[in-house]
Amino acid sequence: MEARLNFLAGPTAGKAVKYVMSVGKALKESPLPAAAQELVALRVSQINGCAACVDMHTKEAAAAGETPVRLNLVAAWREATVFTEAERAALRLAEQGTRIADGADGVGDEVWASAAEHYDEDELAALVFLIAFMNMVNRLNIITRQPAGGYEAGHVH
Repeated sequence: MEARLNFLAGPTAGKAVKYVMSVGKALKESPLPAAAQELVALRVSQINGCAACVDMHTKEAAAAGETPVRLNLVAAWREATVFTEAERAALRLAEQGTRIADGADGVGDEVWASAAEHYDEDELAALVFLIAFMNMVNRLNIITRQPAGGYEAGHVH
């Protein structure tokens, strides 16, 4: 499969990608735990069906020491016993923040309160931005049919 669009080829896309990547860098440097970041990025990408992002975040998480068991259970995290309560709260927020159209009230107060029990305001801000960021990147990749499978950990474009 070949991508419909090369984001680095044109002046407008190239300029926009630089800003998008700077947001990603700021989030990586945030106080939100790295494991939570990768789990959330992976779950949002699974929900949206973004193969390129599932490929990237699975490999990045594994390279950072995430276990195969936890990676394999992200899609079924509710029934899995391998995630902390904080990670579960982040995954719950990620799901509701991604499936906004499925819920009449968007993100529920109970889900927000659960996340707020585990993360401080700066971490919550990073979590919210990460969820929104991943949804945007997923859509960019899906619309342009970015291929998956060849990503190498540590080679973020």
